[in-house]
Amino acid sequence: MGRRYNSPNEEGVASITDRSSGLGVQRKSNQIYEAIREDIVALRLVPGSMIYENELAEELRISRTPIREAIRLLVSEQLLEVLPQRGTRIAQISERKVSETRFIREQLELGAFRMAARLWDPVKHARVRETIIQLLQRQQEAVRAGEIALFLQLDEAFHYAIMEITGNATLLQVVYEMRGHLNRLRCLALQQFHHMDQVMEEHRALFAAVEQGDEALTAELLGRHLGKLDAELPELRAAYPQYFQE
Repeated sequence: MGRRYNSPNEEGVASITDRSSGLGVQRKSNQIYEAIREDIVALRLVPGSMIYENELAEELRISRTPIREAIRLLVSEQLLEVLPQRGTRIAQISERKVSETRFIREQLELGAFRMAARLWDPVKHARVRETIIQLLQRQQEAVRAGEIALFLQLDEAFHYAIMEITGNATLLQVVYEMRGHLNRLRCLALQQFHHMDQVMEEHRALFAAVEQGDEALTAELLGRHLGKLDAELPELRAAYPQYFQE
């Protein structure tokens, strides 16, 4: 694979390796799935590059069975492609898939953020507010440190925390499952345009609108926040043509 495989969680690969003997196959598969998925989204695994079951098994010191299951799940999400007689490839970025998922996610999030603004209660949601303030502070730290992958994770956590106000678990799961294709492009945009500070300010304005209970303003700000990729896509494709499908 050309790199030492890294887990995206704070425990890292060592924790998966050290504890693998005490974990069931399904739990191992879930951990490996999340680790590979996060590395794909954060572009640590480059679009078009190959990964191999036997190399992963050797590095993680586990059997190929949980790795095979994790790969199966990622193939079903179209983040990996199985090439007969060759191995498994990190899928290149599909503009069509990005456009489709962005449209669906935008519609879902617009409804969720409007509902969050409508339901916001400063007393009932005091702990939510504390969580979001902490996330915003950590985002600011990530901006100062130039930590793009961490910033993107905190960005997702910010959106999740606000949508969680709706109490709609199905919505949260659907948005999570759709984020892979879109977030690869978002990560690329953060690397190319260095506009984490701008995204940070957009988050602050969004949360202020939710706190004010202003549904219309929340929707307007979120639409602009999520819609920037349309304008950024042509430049990203020109700068990284090898990352994109023909």
